[in-house]
Amino acid sequence: MSDAANPLEHRLRDQLAQFRNDGVYKQFNHLESPQAPRVRMEGRGQVIILSSNNYLGLCDDKVVMAAGKGAIDQFGAGTASVRFICGTFTIHRELEAACARLVGTDASVSFVSCWNANEALPATVLTDRDIILSDQLNHASIIDALRLAKSITKCETGVFKHGDYADLDQKLAAASAKQVKIVVSDGVFSMEGSIVNLPALIAVCRKHGALVWLDDSHATGVLGARGRGTAEHFGLHGQVDIITSTLGKALGGGAGGFVAGSSALCDYLMQRARPQLFTNALPATVAASALAAIEVLEAEPERVARLRENTGYFRQGLLTLGFRPLAGDTPIVPVILGETAAAIRMSELLLDEGVFVTGFGFPVVPQGQARVRCQISAGHTREDLDQALAAFARVGRQLGLI
Repeated sequence: MSDAANPLEHRLRDQLAQFRNDGVYKQFNHLESPQAPRVRMEGRGQVIILSSNNYLGLCDDKVVMAAGKGAIDQFGAGTASVRFICGTFTIHRELEAACARLVGTDASVSFVSCWNANEALPATVLTDRDIILSDQLNHASIIDALRLAKSITKCETGVFKHGDYADLDQKLAAASAKQVKIVVSDGVFSMEGSIVNLPALIAVCRKHGALVWLDDSHATGVLGARGRGTAEHFGLHGQVDIITSTLGKALGGGAGGFVAGSSALCDYLMQRARPQLFTNALPATVAASALAAIEVLEAEPERVARLRENTGYFRQGLLTLGFRPLAGDTPIVPVILGETAAAIRMSELLLDEGVFVTGFGFPVVPQGQARVRCQISAGHTREDLDQALAAFARVGRQLGLI
């Protein structure tokens, strides 16, 4: 069919044109150097990165990179198959042992992304006798995972109000006849930078015999004295039933994710999870660099302390300038601007000042809650942060925000 007669092509072009007219069209910037506190950006030269999940500064760490290079030599470029056929390497076993050790579970199983890990879990283990309840502000991967599970297994799904454990209590009480009850929440809510009230969540779940599933993607390597995540932050390390997380943020930023839980759970996922059975295994080079990142984290917990210091310094700097970032204890520091076009405009002006920070709007965040989301790294120097704050001051005054 020619483009002229293709109704889908017409629709997509019209919608893209509308995005541009509304000022919400996303521009993609291209980096010419490793992800780091400062990078070379095509057409712009050196810029400070304030929009990366590289929380511990491990993306360009020499030890982490060397591990990946060594894995290329030992294992080759790809796995060439799914795990159960011939795509499992010894490095996968080592990585999964390290992930379980880090988050405090008996075992873990790796996936090519945390999206795949989240997608695999409920659709594989739940049945039409079960229910899964999700916090209202959970990540899109969890939302889609529940939709998939409902369509495949016919399990019951539901949503409870964000952080409202009285609402959760009522919903679990109404589901008392269900055989398996799972409650899922982000550990750190990525757009707000807020932390789940894990003690309250666990208490309600234990009252009703429900399992706790925590997506700790923005908490692994970030929260807790040793970066073990939300559970360690609350003194509950080892007390969460199921944890999913990513290898693509604080742990080197390569790719990959994992499900961590009991040995039986992980074994069952290896046997039956479709994203495991029908997708090539995580490349060995990525597995090796992620394993090295975990080992660096275990050996250098001072990275976590430095991350907190940098976050506190930057947050206080914004407050001193007159901005009002959302309160929080994580390296995610959102500045609310209202409309999507305003967030994108501020992001563009900051980039002109040599600071790369992304503006987010609907549908990623609710209408009227558009923001620029700053993300701090342990790798940032005070010079980096001071230069970024100076750029915020200039742009803030230009836009009449401060």
